[in-house]
Amino acid sequence: MGMTMSEKILAAHAGRDFVEPGEIIDVNVDFCLGNDVTAPISIQNIRKLGAKKVWDVERIALIPDHFTPNKDIKSAEQVKILRDFAKEYGIKYFFEMGRVGVEHVLLPEEGLTLPGDIIIGADSHTCTYGAFGAFSTGVGSTDLAFTMLTGKTWFKVPEQMKFIYKGKLNKWVSSKDLILYTIGQIGVDGALYRSMEFTGDTLKSLTIDSRATMANMAIEAGAKNGIFAVDDVTLDYVKPRAKRAFKAYDSDPDAKYVEVHEYDVSKLEPQVSFPHLPENTKNVSDAANVKIDQVFVGACTNGKYEDIEITANLIKGKKVHPDVRLIVIPATQSIWLKAMKNGLAEIIVNAGGVFSTPTCGPCLGGHMGILAKGERAVATSNRNFVGRMGDPGSEVYLASPAVATASAVLGRIAHPDEIK
Repeated sequence: MGMTMSEKILAAHAGRDFVEPGEIIDVNVDFCLGNDVTAPISIQNIRKLGAKKVWDVERIALIPDHFTPNKDIKSAEQVKILRDFAKEYGIKYFFEMGRVGVEHVLLPEEGLTLPGDIIIGADSHTCTYGAFGAFSTGVGSTDLAFTMLTGKTWFKVPEQMKFIYKGKLNKWVSSKDLILYTIGQIGVDGALYRSMEFTGDTLKSLTIDSRATMANMAIEAGAKNGIFAVDDVTLDYVKPRAKRAFKAYDSDPDAKYVEVHEYDVSKLEPQVSFPHLPENTKNVSDAANVKIDQVFVGACTNGKYEDIEITANLIKGKKVHPDVRLIVIPATQSIWLKAMKNGLAEIIVNAGGVFSTPTCGPCLGGHMGILAKGERAVATSNRNFVGRMGDPGSEVYLASPAVATASAVLGRIAHPDEIK
């Protein structure tokens, strides 16, 4: 019997020829990471054990990106824990302010998350790296501590699901719409502890950044990981950046899937996920007249250059609605700088928007865009749980950068064609 690419990666890292769903396996890890929220707990555990060194100083990344630039004394102390640990233990990849970015966009940009890798991170959206052909998943801070010390972890081999997308995407329909639609179809527990393998002719034309958006939200369907096959699009991005050698895997024709879902997306329109679950998706045409107070374009889901460019191109020559706050946050310093050089930041600021240095802040209600009671936001981030971006009485509507930008101009959830 054949194996999927996820199963092949797990088998190779377990020193096995074959694995099947339900097996408990120990695996060697290629890379691990933590942020300013999760890594301090891992570091505390390592210090309690009295460990004097880590597994590999070049296979660990510490990325302070959630409450940074430091919003208060507590967040400054959290980052100091990472900074002091990195210096003491010789961790190579500690990304200080001014060189940091949102972790799940920064690490691929730095060539640290590669095809065929097993990557674990103390952040649920570590599944993003499946866009590059890696088996990547989020873990708890204690599990991260163990991996930082040993280079190993354990998994139950997940069941495999396959998602096939066919048809040409309509104008304004993006990978964000594909993943919101998918989650709407299967539910937030539809892929619980399963691998979501994304495939089909539609996806071949997606950029690597667009693929990352889909893999990023696999966890919103409960998945253990999301993954794309490695192709020329992947290699064109990875090869110039890769910090080490890598091996790509693909799925066998006779690989076993517990479920196969096939979608014709040729008639799909932009999607909006209503509060308070990502599965509450509707067509944007069915979401009209929802008045909003804030729009956030950014996060590990949609803070890439192509996302900022969509916003700038749509809003050029227009103004943000007087009752709306538009916050645009590039995910890394290089994206920020490119947007500055190419005039995107100026367009956004001239329209009445805020253009910020990289941070995760608004996505988790940390800072740089917290919602008050009764306020509504359209966000390009990945979660719209109760209180996700602020007061429990606020509401978050998930959408693509195009829908978010159109909504910022009109003051209500809107289709991009409404402002063209």
